Amino acid sequence: MPYDEDLDVELFQGNIETDNGVLRVSVWSYNQGDPKLQIGPRVYTKKDGNEGYRKAGRITAEEFEQLLDMTNDIQEHMGV
Repeated sequence: MPYDEDLDVELFQGNIETDNGVLRVSVWSYNQGDPKLQIGPRVYTKKDGNEGYRKAGRITAEEFEQLLDMTNDIQEHMGV
């Protein structure tokens, strides 16, 4: 069965803001399946003013601290 965007539901989204842009943290459920945590992408502003996206890659201690602050919201939406 091919991927169907209509079956992919975002249950939670949080943003970690840094000097390098925004790191998105979200919880998704596909076809009413188990919720899964997604870290990334990184969203930044290009020189032309448009948004750009890149992989999250490694995160800093500051980003990790902000991620820990979101733990309760993430757990709530993941059913943990």
